[in-house]
Amino acid sequence: MSASPVRPFAPTWLGVPADANALDASVWPSDAVRDAAGVISLGGIPATELAVTFGTPLYVLDEDEVRAHARRALAAFRAATAARGARARVYYAGKAFLSAEVVRWVGEEGLAVDVCSGGELEVALAAGAEPFHLGFHGNNKSVAELERAVEVGVGSIVIDSAIEIERLAAIVERRGVVQPVLLRVNSGVHAETHDFLATAHEDQKFGFALADAPAAVARIRRIPGLAFRGLHCHIGSQIFGAAGFAESASRLIDVHAGLLAGGEVPVLNLGGGFGIAYTSADDPTPIEHLAEAIVDAVAAECAHRGIPVPDLAFEPGRSIVGQAGVTLYEVGTTKPVAVDDEHTRLYVSVDGGMSDNPRPALYGAAYSARIASRTSEAAPVLARVVGKHCESGDIVVEDEYLPGDIGPGDLLAVPATGAYCFSLSSNYNYAPRPPVVAVRAGTARVIVRGETVDDLLARDAGIPGNEGIA
Repeated sequence: MSASPVRPFAPTWLGVPADANALDASVWPSDAVRDAAGVISLGGIPATELAVTFGTPLYVLDEDEVRAHARRALAAFRAATAARGARARVYYAGKAFLSAEVVRWVGEEGLAVDVCSGGELEVALAAGAEPFHLGFHGNNKSVAELERAVEVGVGSIVIDSAIEIERLAAIVERRGVVQPVLLRVNSGVHAETHDFLATAHEDQKFGFALADAPAAVARIRRIPGLAFRGLHCHIGSQIFGAAGFAESASRLIDVHAGLLAGGEVPVLNLGGGFGIAYTSADDPTPIEHLAEAIVDAVAAECAHRGIPVPDLAFEPGRSIVGQAGVTLYEVGTTKPVAVDDEHTRLYVSVDGGMSDNPRPALYGAAYSARIASRTSEAAPVLARVVGKHCESGDIVVEDEYLPGDIGPGDLLAVPATGAYCFSLSSNYNYAPRPPVVAVRAGTARVIVRGETVDDLLARDAGIPGNEGIA
């Protein structure tokens, strides 16, 4: 079989690297480097030391990287809106990754927090977040969740259905309070990466059609205990470029302008979805360019209609924590597998998988990987990093060039795992979820405790001694 590192079945975007040890600065945390021994250092700590101390698989989150992205996003949107005579509020989208420490980090950097479940709300409150600085999303918020949000004084509840309007009406009347609300609408624009699709209707579970928004707002305005603050829209995820946001803004401002006849509409929340680089082929738009382009589009639509630019809100999540995260694995086995009569692919099995990162299985998401415990002069070969779960789709990195001598015991690092990996993790095959460790300036600490098999067994009421589990 061919010994050439070039494989005809590799994706066209994946080139053979000149150096399979190099760390692409667009994908890795800014302080990720190889030390004199060739070991990848994260937050000033060798990956080998982190693995020995905390075990693998291991989520590593660079605190300074999270804070830097939060500051950068806030500065970008504030500058863009100030230039147009408006103000910006930036919410961290907690669904990307939520823990008490991260709530504190983004809060200290000036961000509010967006939650979308009762559990996320309680994490934010337990972390000391001011309720007024919280936004509460969700297409099926229970009565109990709405009661709790109103009770603590959440800054805004994003209404998603007519039923929710009436649920909130009953709650605020009973409590004798006024609750600020936004109305979630669908602009008919759906964006992913470089492309967007604009239609008259959007067939999805979230929000109101634009045509139905005026009637919903009229109903909200008739309820003394609800204070209508504006419209909310989210057009997609992992978006590169501002074209989709601009098209969506033109449609939203049209409705926004019509609503001004019935009262003030102080806020327009344009959601998030700003993309990051997962591989060297990704080229995300800098947040400063996105902020300027989006705000300019809103301002142009407002000027066309002769109305003032409203205050704007944004909800970045992935772009705050994604690049800050690296997952460490230990290689267990490697196996060359014939793809055709002339070529092989090297399968590299690690001690985690779809239980700690289901995104490749769910969405076909692409990731990168590097040996973290050493450098290698071996020629790069096309590899597929797979997990240990009983699924053929248990793939961590679909395609990557790794040194051909990678083998059992090597430590493998997968960057850009700060968003939607821990959040979507599971106990599939009874795998305990890994801990999350924050690194900063040469120190590491657990910010989310990992699970053990004993933790999982303790939940099983069929095991002798656990009969009283409720």
